[in-house]
Amino acid sequence: MEDTQVQHPSLLRHLVSMIYDALLVIALIFVVNGIALAVIVQLSGGEQEVLNPLLGQLLIVLSIVGFYSAFWLKSGQTLGMQAWRIKLVSIDGNPLRWPQALLRCAGAAISAGCLGLGYLWKLVDRNQRYWHDYMSGTELVLLPKTSRGKD
Repeated sequence: MEDTQVQHPSLLRHLVSMIYDALLVIALIFVVNGIALAVIVQLSGGEQEVLNPLLGQLLIVLSIVGFYSAFWLKSGQTLGMQAWRIKLVSIDGNPLRWPQALLRCAGAAISAGCLGLGYLWKLVDRNQRYWHDYMSGTELVLLPKTSRGKD
């Protein structure tokens, strides 16, 4: 009989994949804010040499949400998730949709903002889901190891 039970990644595995992604997101934020600052300096003729703090914060949020949403909608995996064999799937089996990606991003911020309780919830939840999984109708699954080419 075939084993069809879904395996979920451990909290530690997910956190390590998030560290991988954080390095990429930080670089993206620097690039996006640098481009915005260059545009503002150019448009102001050199009069303004600082980025408005509200614009900078908005660009940070858009960079983070855009990074995760784009990867999740394309393949269900960010680069860090690919490295650690983690995939985001919709609980209903349908392809992930924009509202789910946006809800997951917002829910992840709430989960982290509550002293990480939304992440720690996975340790006691019988479905091994985070708060943001329930909010967005998604879950993380652990992909099987692939066999590499043998000699």
